[in-house]
Amino acid sequence: MATIKYFLRSKKDVSQIYVRFSISRDLFFRRKTDFVIDVKDWSEKTSLPKQNSAESKNLISKLNKLENYIFDRYNEDLAQGVIFDSNWVDDCINKCFNRVEKTDNSIFINYIQYIIDNSATREVRNNKIGLSPNTLKNYKLFKNLIGNYQKDIKKQIQFKDINKAFTDKFKNWLITEKGYSVNYAGRQFEMIKTVCIDAQKNDIEVTPHSTKLKSFKESEDDKHIQTLSFDELEQIRNTEMPTPVLKEVKKWILVGCYIGQRGGDLLNLTSNNLRINSKGVYVDVIQEKTKKNVTIGVVKDYIVDILINDFPKQVSHQRFNKYISKVCELAKINQKVEGYKFNNKTNRREFDIYPKHELITSHCFRRSFATNFYKMMPTAVLINITGHSTENMFLKYINQRADKDSNADLFMEFFEKMNDRQEPKMKIVKKVNQN
Repeated sequence: MATIKYFLRSKKDVSQIYVRFSISRDLFFRRKTDFVIDVKDWSEKTSLPKQNSAESKNLISKLNKLENYIFDRYNEDLAQGVIFDSNWVDDCINKCFNRVEKTDNSIFINYIQYIIDNSATREVRNNKIGLSPNTLKNYKLFKNLIGNYQKDIKKQIQFKDINKAFTDKFKNWLITEKGYSVNYAGRQFEMIKTVCIDAQKNDIEVTPHSTKLKSFKESEDDKHIQTLSFDELEQIRNTEMPTPVLKEVKKWILVGCYIGQRGGDLLNLTSNNLRINSKGVYVDVIQEKTKKNVTIGVVKDYIVDILINDFPKQVSHQRFNKYISKVCELAKINQKVEGYKFNNKTNRREFDIYPKHELITSHCFRRSFATNFYKMMPTAVLINITGHSTENMFLKYINQRADKDSNADLFMEFFEKMNDRQEPKMKIVKKVNQN
Protein backbone atom coordinates (compact mmCIF):
# COMPACT_ATOMS: atom_id res chain seq x y z
CA MET A 1 0.00 0.00 0.00
CA ALA A 2 1.38 3.43 -0.99
CA THR A 3 2.26 5.80 1.85
CA ILE A 4 3.42 9.38 2.23
CA LYS A 5 5.55 10.85 4.99
CA TYR A 6 7.11 14.29 5.40
CA PHE A 7 10.50 14.80 7.03
CA LEU A 8 13.43 17.21 7.50
CA ARG A 9 16.93 16.30 6.41
CA SER A 10 18.68 19.09 8.30
CA LYS A 11 18.81 20.19 11.92
CA LYS A 12 19.66 23.78 11.00
CA ASP A 13 17.40 26.64 12.05
CA VAL A 14 15.54 26.66 8.74
CA SER A 15 15.21 23.40 6.86
CA GLN A 16 13.67 22.07 3.66
CA ILE A 17 10.60 19.86 3.99
CA TYR A 18 10.91 16.61 2.01
CA VAL A 19 8.24 14.12 1.01
CA ARG A 20 8.84 10.36 1.02
CA PHE A 21 6.46 8.55 -1.31
CA SER A 22 6.60 4.79 -0.80
CA ILE A 23 4.88 2.39 -3.20
CA SER A 24 6.42 -0.69 -1.58
CA ARG A 25 9.26 -1.56 0.78
CA ASP A 26 11.73 -1.51 -2.11
CA LEU A 27 10.22 1.25 -4.25
CA PHE A 28 10.18 4.74 -2.75
CA PHE A 29 11.21 8.29 -3.70
CA ARG A 30 12.38 11.27 -1.63
CA ARG A 31 11.87 14.74 -3.13
CA LYS A 32 11.98 18.38 -2.00
CA THR A 33 8.61 20.08 -1.59
CA ASP A 34 10.33 23.52 -1.73
CA PHE A 35 8.58 24.43 1.51
CA VAL A 36 10.83 25.44 4.42
CA ILE A 37 10.26 25.62 8.16
CA ASP A 38 12.06 26.58 11.35
CA VAL A 39 13.19 23.32 12.99
CA LYS A 40 11.67 24.30 16.33
CA ASP A 41 8.24 24.47 14.65
CA TRP A 42 8.45 20.89 13.34
CA SER A 43 6.87 17.93 15.12
CA GLU A 44 8.82 14.68 14.84
CA LYS A 45 5.83 12.88 16.33
CA THR A 46 3.31 13.87 13.63
CA SER A 47 5.87 14.48 10.83
CA LEU A 48 4.11 17.78 10.24
CA PRO A 49 4.46 21.39 11.43
CA LYS A 50 3.30 22.11 14.97
CA GLN A 51 -0.05 23.87 15.12
CA ASN A 52 1.38 26.85 16.99
CA SER A 53 0.73 29.65 14.48
CA ALA A 54 -1.46 30.61 11.54
CA GLU A 55 1.55 30.22 9.25
CA SER A 56 2.17 26.66 10.46
CA LYS A 57 -1.50 25.75 10.07
CA ASN A 58 -1.43 27.09 6.53
CA LEU A 59 1.65 24.95 5.78
CA ILE A 60 -0.11 21.85 7.17
CA SER A 61 -3.00 22.57 4.81
CA LYS A 62 -0.65 22.72 1.83
CA LEU A 63 1.09 19.48 2.76
CA ASN A 64 -2.28 17.74 3.15
CA LYS A 65 -3.27 19.09 -0.25
CA LEU A 66 -0.10 17.62 -1.78
CA GLU A 67 -0.70 14.26 -0.09
CA ASN A 68 -4.22 14.02 -1.51
CA TYR A 69 -3.01 15.11 -4.94
CA ILE A 70 -0.26 12.46 -5.06
CA PHE A 71 -2.63 9.67 -4.00
CA ASP A 72 -5.26 10.74 -6.56
CA ARG A 73 -2.65 10.88 -9.36
CA TYR A 74 -1.18 7.58 -8.27
CA ASN A 75 -4.55 5.80 -8.48
CA GLU A 76 -5.26 7.30 -11.92
CA ASP A 77 -1.80 6.61 -13.37
CA LEU A 78 -1.55 3.11 -11.91
CA ALA A 79 -4.44 2.00 -14.13
CA GLN A 80 -2.70 3.58 -17.17
CA GLY A 81 0.55 1.71 -16.65
CA VAL A 82 2.54 4.92 -15.97
CA ILE A 83 6.13 4.49 -14.80
CA PHE A 84 6.62 5.88 -11.29
CA ASP A 85 9.94 7.55 -10.55
CA SER A 86 11.42 10.72 -9.04
CA ASN A 87 10.37 12.79 -12.05
CA TRP A 88 6.79 11.65 -11.57
CA VAL A 89 6.86 12.88 -7.94
CA ASP A 90 8.41 16.21 -9.02
CA ASP A 91 5.67 16.62 -11.60
CA CYS A 92 3.02 16.00 -8.95
CA ILE A 93 4.54 18.65 -6.66
CA ASN A 94 4.78 21.23 -9.46
CA LYS A 95 1.28 20.67 -10.80
CA CYS A 96 -0.32 20.56 -7.37
CA PHE A 97 0.91 24.10 -6.70
CA ASN A 98 0.93 25.36 -10.31
CA ARG A 99 4.71 25.50 -10.31
CA VAL A 100 6.96 25.06 -13.31
CA GLU A 101 10.60 24.33 -13.84
CA LYS A 102 12.65 27.49 -14.32
CA THR A 103 14.10 26.06 -17.52
CA ASP A 104 10.66 25.57 -19.07
CA ASN A 105 10.53 28.09 -21.91
CA SER A 106 6.81 27.62 -22.35
CA ILE A 107 6.63 29.96 -19.37
CA PHE A 108 6.54 33.56 -20.57
CA ILE A 109 8.96 35.04 -18.03
CA ASN A 110 11.46 32.23 -18.59
CA TYR A 111 11.54 32.96 -22.30
CA ILE A 112 12.21 36.64 -21.59
CA GLN A 113 15.20 35.49 -19.52
CA TYR A 114 16.26 33.26 -22.43
CA ILE A 115 16.34 36.35 -24.68
CA ILE A 116 18.37 38.23 -22.06
CA ASP A 117 20.82 35.34 -21.62
CA ASN A 118 21.40 35.14 -25.39
CA SER A 119 21.41 38.89 -26.04
CA ALA A 120 25.02 38.98 -27.23
CA THR A 121 24.41 36.50 -30.06
CA ARG A 122 20.87 37.37 -31.12
CA GLU A 123 20.31 38.40 -34.71
CA VAL A 124 18.93 41.91 -35.11
CA ARG A 125 18.12 44.14 -38.06
CA ASN A 126 20.46 44.52 -41.03
CA ASN A 127 22.02 41.10 -40.37
CA LYS A 128 23.79 42.34 -37.24
CA ILE A 129 24.45 40.39 -34.06
CA GLY A 130 23.76 41.44 -30.49
CA LEU A 131 21.09 43.50 -28.75
CA SER A 132 21.92 47.12 -28.05
CA PRO A 133 22.43 48.13 -24.39
CA ASN A 134 19.13 50.04 -24.41
CA THR A 135 17.18 47.09 -25.86
CA LEU A 136 18.72 44.73 -23.31
CA LYS A 137 17.80 47.16 -20.54
CA ASN A 138 14.19 47.26 -21.82
CA TYR A 139 13.97 43.44 -21.73
CA LYS A 140 15.22 43.38 -18.14
CA LEU A 141 12.70 46.02 -17.08
CA PHE A 142 9.95 44.13 -18.91
CA LYS A 143 10.87 40.92 -17.12
CA ASN A 144 10.66 42.69 -13.75
CA LEU A 145 7.25 44.09 -14.71
CA ILE A 146 5.92 40.64 -15.65
CA GLY A 147 7.35 39.25 -12.40
CA ASN A 148 5.45 41.89 -10.41
CA TYR A 149 2.23 41.12 -12.29
CA GLN A 150 2.63 37.40 -11.56
CA LYS A 151 3.00 38.19 -7.86
CA ASP A 152 -0.22 40.19 -7.96
CA ILE A 153 -2.24 37.51 -9.77
CA LYS A 154 -0.42 34.69 -7.91
CA LYS A 155 0.12 32.72 -11.09
CA GLN A 156 2.89 31.88 -13.55
CA ILE A 157 2.01 33.16 -17.03
CA GLN A 158 2.35 30.65 -19.83
CA PHE A 159 2.27 31.50 -23.53
CA LYS A 160 -1.03 29.66 -23.85
CA ASP A 161 -2.54 32.09 -21.30
CA ILE A 162 -1.96 35.18 -23.44
CA ASN A 163 -5.41 35.63 -24.95
CA LYS A 164 -7.71 38.65 -25.13
CA ALA A 165 -9.01 38.15 -21.59
CA PHE A 166 -5.42 38.17 -20.31
CA THR A 167 -4.37 41.29 -22.21
CA ASP A 168 -7.51 43.16 -21.13
CA LYS A 169 -6.73 42.40 -17.49
CA PHE A 170 -3.06 43.26 -17.95
CA LYS A 171 -3.93 46.61 -19.55
CA ASN A 172 -6.27 47.43 -16.66
CA TRP A 173 -3.55 46.47 -14.15
CA LEU A 174 -0.99 48.70 -15.87
CA ILE A 175 -3.14 51.80 -16.29
CA THR A 176 -5.75 51.62 -13.52
CA GLU A 177 -4.08 49.75 -10.67
CA LYS A 178 -0.43 50.70 -11.17
CA GLY A 179 -1.01 54.16 -12.66
CA TYR A 180 1.34 53.81 -15.64
CA SER A 181 0.87 56.15 -18.59
CA VAL A 182 -1.05 55.02 -21.68
CA ASN A 183 2.12 55.29 -23.77
CA TYR A 184 4.09 53.12 -21.33
CA ALA A 185 1.34 50.50 -21.26
CA GLY A 186 1.25 50.48 -25.06
CA ARG A 187 4.99 49.79 -25.23
CA GLN A 188 4.55 46.77 -22.93
CA PHE A 189 2.00 45.32 -25.35
CA GLU A 190 4.57 45.71 -28.11
CA MET A 191 7.06 43.80 -25.93
CA ILE A 192 4.54 40.98 -25.39
CA LYS A 193 4.05 40.68 -29.14
CA THR A 194 7.80 40.71 -29.83
CA VAL A 195 8.49 37.96 -27.28
CA CYS A 196 5.61 35.80 -28.54
CA ILE A 197 6.67 36.07 -32.19
CA ASP A 198 10.22 35.14 -31.22
CA ALA A 199 9.00 32.15 -29.20
CA GLN A 200 6.87 31.00 -32.13
CA LYS A 201 9.98 30.98 -34.33
CA ASN A 202 11.53 28.58 -31.80
CA ASP A 203 8.59 26.17 -32.08
CA ILE A 204 6.91 27.21 -28.84
CA GLU A 205 3.13 27.18 -29.12
CA VAL A 206 1.62 30.63 -28.71
CA THR A 207 -1.90 32.00 -29.12
CA PRO A 208 -2.86 33.74 -32.41
CA HIS A 209 -3.97 36.74 -30.34
CA SER A 210 -0.51 37.29 -28.87
CA THR A 211 1.24 37.68 -32.23
CA LYS A 212 -1.28 40.23 -33.51
CA LEU A 213 -1.26 42.57 -30.54
CA LYS A 214 -1.15 46.26 -31.39
CA SER A 215 0.61 48.92 -29.42
CA PHE A 216 -1.36 52.00 -28.43
CA LYS A 217 -0.64 55.61 -27.48
CA GLU A 218 -2.43 58.52 -25.93
CA SER A 219 -4.32 60.63 -28.44
CA GLU A 220 -2.50 63.55 -30.00
CA ASP A 221 -4.91 65.89 -28.16
CA ASP A 222 -3.65 64.52 -24.83
CA LYS A 223 0.02 64.79 -25.77
CA HIS A 224 2.09 67.35 -23.87
CA ILE A 225 5.60 68.06 -25.09
CA GLN A 226 8.09 70.53 -23.68
CA THR A 227 10.56 72.51 -25.79
CA LEU A 228 12.91 75.44 -25.35
CA SER A 229 12.27 78.28 -27.79
CA PHE A 230 15.02 80.40 -29.33
CA ASP A 231 14.15 83.18 -26.85
CA GLU A 232 14.44 80.76 -23.91
CA LEU A 233 17.79 79.53 -25.22
CA GLU A 234 18.95 83.15 -25.19
CA GLN A 235 17.80 83.41 -21.56
CA ILE A 236 19.90 80.37 -20.70
CA ARG A 237 22.87 81.67 -22.68
CA ASN A 238 22.81 85.01 -20.84
CA THR A 239 22.48 83.52 -17.33
CA GLU A 240 25.64 83.02 -15.29
CA MET A 241 25.92 79.65 -13.59
CA PRO A 242 27.24 79.47 -9.99
CA THR A 243 29.07 76.11 -10.17
CA PRO A 244 31.45 74.44 -12.66
CA VAL A 245 29.09 71.50 -13.31
CA LEU A 246 26.13 73.80 -14.08
CA LYS A 247 28.35 75.77 -16.49
CA GLU A 248 29.06 72.55 -18.38
CA VAL A 249 25.38 71.52 -18.37
CA LYS A 250 24.45 74.96 -19.72
CA LYS A 251 26.77 74.36 -22.68
CA TRP A 252 25.28 70.89 -23.28
CA ILE A 253 21.76 72.37 -23.31
CA LEU A 254 22.68 75.02 -25.89
CA VAL A 255 24.57 72.58 -28.10
CA GLY A 256 21.84 69.92 -27.75
CA CYS A 257 19.10 72.27 -28.96
CA TYR A 258 21.11 73.12 -32.07
CA ILE A 259 22.16 69.63 -33.16
CA GLY A 260 18.90 67.73 -32.50
CA GLN A 261 20.25 64.44 -31.11
CA ARG A 262 19.07 62.14 -28.32
CA GLY A 263 20.48 62.73 -24.84
CA GLY A 264 22.73 59.67 -24.89
CA ASP A 265 24.21 60.54 -28.29
CA LEU A 266 24.73 64.14 -27.16
CA LEU A 267 26.66 63.25 -24.00
CA ASN A 268 28.85 60.80 -25.90
CA LEU A 269 30.16 63.55 -28.17
CA THR A 270 33.79 64.58 -28.04
CA SER A 271 35.85 67.01 -30.07
CA ASN A 272 36.72 64.04 -32.31
CA ASN A 273 33.17 64.24 -33.70
CA LEU A 274 33.85 67.72 -35.12
CA ARG A 275 34.99 68.83 -38.56
CA ILE A 276 35.55 72.52 -39.19
CA ASN A 277 34.80 74.14 -42.54
CA SER A 278 34.62 77.70 -43.84
CA LYS A 279 30.92 78.12 -42.94
CA GLY A 280 30.86 76.55 -39.49
CA VAL A 281 31.22 73.10 -37.94
CA TYR A 282 30.18 69.60 -39.04
CA VAL A 283 29.16 67.32 -36.16
CA ASP A 284 29.36 63.63 -37.13
CA VAL A 285 27.21 61.25 -35.08
CA ILE A 286 26.45 57.53 -35.25
CA GLN A 287 23.08 57.35 -33.51
CA GLU A 288 23.08 54.63 -30.88
CA LYS A 289 19.44 53.67 -31.31
CA THR A 290 19.17 53.60 -35.11
CA LYS A 291 22.87 53.16 -36.02
CA LYS A 292 22.39 55.91 -38.61
CA ASN A 293 25.34 58.06 -39.64
CA VAL A 294 24.27 61.68 -39.31
CA THR A 295 26.13 64.91 -40.00
CA ILE A 296 24.77 68.15 -38.56
CA GLY A 297 25.90 71.51 -39.84
CA VAL A 298 26.24 74.16 -37.13
CA VAL A 299 26.55 77.85 -38.06
CA LYS A 300 25.09 79.61 -35.00
CA ASP A 301 27.98 81.81 -33.83
CA TYR A 302 27.99 81.08 -30.09
CA ILE A 303 27.39 77.34 -30.62
CA VAL A 304 30.34 77.20 -33.03
CA ASP A 305 32.42 79.01 -30.41
CA ILE A 306 31.46 76.49 -27.72
CA LEU A 307 32.27 73.52 -29.96
CA ILE A 308 35.62 74.82 -31.17
CA ASN A 309 36.96 76.79 -28.19
CA ASP A 310 35.12 75.56 -25.08
CA PHE A 311 33.86 72.04 -25.72
CA PRO A 312 31.63 70.82 -22.82
CA LYS A 313 33.17 68.47 -20.27
CA GLN A 314 31.55 65.13 -19.49
CA VAL A 315 28.68 65.18 -16.97
CA SER A 316 27.15 62.32 -14.98
CA HIS A 317 24.33 60.73 -17.00
CA GLN A 318 22.52 59.80 -13.80
CA ARG A 319 22.20 63.39 -12.56
CA PHE A 320 22.04 65.16 -15.92
CA ASN A 321 18.29 65.83 -15.93
CA LYS A 322 18.43 67.25 -12.39
CA TYR A 323 21.21 69.61 -13.47
CA ILE A 324 19.20 70.62 -16.56
CA SER A 325 16.22 71.57 -14.40
CA LYS A 326 18.47 73.65 -12.13
CA VAL A 327 20.03 75.53 -15.07
CA CYS A 328 16.57 76.30 -16.47
CA GLU A 329 15.35 77.41 -13.05
CA LEU A 330 18.27 79.84 -12.71
CA ALA A 331 17.49 81.13 -16.22
CA LYS A 332 13.92 81.79 -15.05
CA ILE A 333 12.23 79.32 -17.40
CA ASN A 334 9.24 79.47 -15.06
CA GLN A 335 6.16 79.57 -17.29
CA LYS A 336 3.38 77.36 -15.83
CA VAL A 337 2.68 74.50 -18.23
CA GLU A 338 0.75 71.24 -18.25
CA GLY A 339 2.77 68.06 -18.37
CA TYR A 340 3.96 64.87 -16.75
CA LYS A 341 6.53 64.79 -13.96
CA PHE A 342 8.05 61.76 -12.24
CA ASN A 343 7.08 61.44 -8.58
CA ASN A 344 9.78 59.62 -6.62
CA LYS A 345 7.34 58.75 -3.82
CA THR A 346 4.79 57.03 -6.04
CA ASN A 347 7.39 55.96 -8.63
CA ARG A 348 5.03 57.20 -11.38
CA ARG A 349 4.73 60.02 -13.87
CA GLU A 350 1.95 62.35 -12.75
CA PHE A 351 0.05 64.91 -14.83
CA ASP A 352 -0.35 68.42 -13.41
CA ILE A 353 0.61 72.06 -13.93
CA TYR A 354 4.29 72.74 -13.14
CA PRO A 355 6.89 75.48 -13.65
CA LYS A 356 8.37 74.67 -17.03
CA HIS A 357 11.92 74.23 -15.73
CA GLU A 358 10.75 71.18 -13.74
CA LEU A 359 9.71 69.39 -16.95
CA ILE A 360 12.78 70.05 -19.11
CA THR A 361 14.93 66.95 -19.64
CA SER A 362 17.60 65.90 -22.12
CA HIS A 363 14.88 64.49 -24.38
CA CYS A 364 13.53 68.02 -24.86
CA PHE A 365 16.68 69.08 -26.76
CA ARG A 366 15.88 67.03 -29.85
CA ARG A 367 12.25 68.13 -29.76
CA SER A 368 13.31 71.77 -29.34
CA PHE A 369 15.54 71.52 -32.40
CA ALA A 370 12.79 69.91 -34.48
CA THR A 371 10.10 72.34 -33.31
CA ASN A 372 12.20 75.50 -33.63
CA PHE A 373 13.40 74.76 -37.15
CA TYR A 374 10.12 73.29 -38.46
CA LYS A 375 8.87 75.44 -41.37
CA MET A 376 12.18 77.33 -41.34
CA MET A 377 13.94 74.40 -43.01
CA PRO A 378 12.71 71.72 -45.42
CA THR A 379 11.28 68.83 -43.38
CA ALA A 380 13.40 66.35 -45.35
CA VAL A 381 16.54 68.06 -44.05
CA LEU A 382 15.30 67.98 -40.45
CA ILE A 383 14.33 64.31 -40.42
CA ASN A 384 17.75 63.37 -41.77
CA ILE A 385 19.26 65.11 -38.75
CA THR A 386 16.82 63.85 -36.08
CA GLY A 387 16.87 60.33 -37.53
CA HIS A 388 13.12 59.91 -38.03
CA SER A 389 12.24 57.43 -40.76
CA THR A 390 9.26 59.31 -42.20
CA GLU A 391 7.80 62.80 -42.24
CA ASN A 392 4.69 61.46 -40.51
CA MET A 393 6.77 60.17 -37.57
CA PHE A 394 8.58 63.50 -37.39
CA LEU A 395 5.32 65.48 -37.29
CA LYS A 396 3.90 63.24 -34.55
CA TYR A 397 7.11 63.73 -32.60
CA ILE A 398 6.61 67.51 -32.49
CA ASN A 399 2.82 67.19 -32.20
CA GLN A 400 2.12 68.80 -35.57
CA ARG A 401 -0.13 67.86 -38.45
CA ALA A 402 0.98 68.03 -42.04
CA ASP A 403 0.62 71.58 -43.35
CA LYS A 404 -0.24 71.20 -47.03
CA ASP A 405 -0.28 74.97 -47.59
CA SER A 406 3.21 75.23 -46.15
CA ASN A 407 4.46 72.53 -48.51
CA ALA A 408 2.86 74.32 -51.43
CA ASP A 409 4.38 77.66 -50.35
CA LEU A 410 7.80 76.05 -50.05
CA PHE A 411 7.49 74.57 -53.55
CA MET A 412 6.52 77.97 -54.99
CA GLU A 413 9.41 79.64 -53.19
CA PHE A 414 11.93 77.22 -54.67
CA PHE A 415 10.28 77.47 -58.08
CA GLU A 416 10.60 81.27 -58.04
CA LYS A 417 14.28 81.03 -57.13
CA MET A 418 14.79 78.54 -59.94
CA ASN A 419 13.14 80.91 -62.42
CA ASP A 420 15.23 83.85 -61.16
CA ARG A 421 18.37 81.95 -62.06
CA GLN A 422 17.24 81.40 -65.66
CA GLU A 423 18.41 83.83 -68.35
CA PRO A 424 15.63 86.07 -69.71
CA LYS A 425 14.75 85.32 -73.33
CA MET A 426 13.42 87.67 -76.00
CA LYS A 427 9.94 86.72 -77.05
CA ILE A 428 8.48 87.68 -80.47
CA VAL A 429 4.91 88.89 -80.27
CA LYS A 430 2.85 88.59 -83.40
CA LYS A 431 1.48 91.94 -84.58
CA VAL A 432 -2.29 92.00 -84.68
CA ASN A 433 -4.14 93.91 -87.40
CA GLN A 434 -6.53 96.27 -85.63
CA ASN A 435 -8.51 97.25 -88.75
